[in-house]
Amino acid sequence: MSEQITMTVPVVSLSRAPVGECAVPAAVLGGPVRMHLLHEMVKAQLASRRAGTVATKTRGSVSGGGKKPWRQKGTGRARAGSTRSPLWTGGAVIFGPQPRDYAYRLPRSARRAALCSALAARHGEGRLTVVDEFRLEAPKTRYMVACLRDLGVAGGALVVLAQPDVDVMRAARNLPAVKVVPAVGLNVYDVLDHQHLVMTREALELVVARLEAEA
Repeated sequence: MSEQITMTVPVVSLSRAPVGECAVPAAVLGGPVRMHLLHEMVKAQLASRRAGTVATKTRGSVSGGGKKPWRQKGTGRARAGSTRSPLWTGGAVIFGPQPRDYAYRLPRSARRAALCSALAARHGEGRLTVVDEFRLEAPKTRYMVACLRDLGVAGGALVVLAQPDVDVMRAARNLPAVKVVPAVGLNVYDVLDHQHLVMTREALELVVARLEAEA
């Protein structure tokens, strides 16, 4: 059995001081960026978010129209059985949209490869920052802004924690370009939707373990 190839990722503190390194399989961060898989994964995620509640009334659901407008023959007009016919103003809709579920799932191997591609893209662009831990003095927005500034993160950022942290989430909820998610909720759309990816060392280890388990 061939030995797994690994690569090292620098780990820094919240002040961007180097504190060590983290070994990550090359297949997770060093693999090719498969754009077609990223495209398909984003489409699948957006499709699953659609409400699918749009509905039009069919002939059976439009109220009224129970009486025949006029007799069948002898009037010189076209025969009609109901004023709620789709041909009439105020009538039903032919083949209109009905409530449905738009969600679909890609194969597990495709979902795994897409997440690896998203992580590899951020790492290749130099927009992946791994911190030793992510703790704030208080759940205040200004502390979150200062923390991201010290890390050199400008613009939007996706912060990935090992476990949900209420204080960090409260500090980031007023920042429209910043989102905090636990490692178990990391997904392709959120990674691509933010310019920078900030992960704790423990969160990165959990994501790597999940990807290896799915391999």
